[in-house]
Amino acid sequence: MADVLVWVMQRRVVLADRAERLRKELAEIDAEVARLEAAEVVIGQFIEAERSGQADAPTVAEELERVTTTLGAGGMLLVPHREPGMDESVLPADYQAITKIVAAASEPAPAKDVSVQLGRGTQPGQVEPVRDKLRRLADRGWLHRTPAGRFTALPQPSA
Repeated sequence: MADVLVWVMQRRVVLADRAERLRKELAEIDAEVARLEAAEVVIGQFIEAERSGQADAPTVAEELERVTTTLGAGGMLLVPHREPGMDESVLPADYQAITKIVAAASEPAPAKDVSVQLGRGTQPGQVEPVRDKLRRLADRGWLHRTPAGRFTALPQPSA
C-alpha cells in the first residue's frame, strides 16, 4: 500500500510541474495574441486611412501611438502574475473592480454574480467575458478558484 502512496505522490508532483509549464506557455501565447490583436487594429486603421487618403493624418499617428504603448501592447500582460508586495493597483481598472467584488463577497462568488454587480447582466454573452477575467485573475495568483468554479479572494502575499 505504501508503494501506491509513493506512486500517487510522485505522479502528483510530475503533473503539478507540467501544469506550471503549461501555465507559462499559455501566458506566452496570450501575450502573442495581444500583440497580434494590436497589430490587426493598427493595420486595419492604416488601410482605412490609406483608402480615404488620410494615411499621413496626425490622428492616424496618434492612434498608432495609443495602440502600441498602452497596457497589453507589445506583449505586456494586462494581468501580471502576483508577486509579494504587489497590490491590486497594478491591475487594470476592470480587474480591480472584479477583485473588490470577490473580496467583499461573504462566500465564494460565481461569475454570474460578479457580472451582475458589474452591471453587465446574466446572459451568457455578458457573463463569459467576466468568467474569463476571473479565471485569468485566478491563474495569475490574484484569486482562488474553487472546484465548483466559484472565486474567492486570496490573502496578500508577504514580501
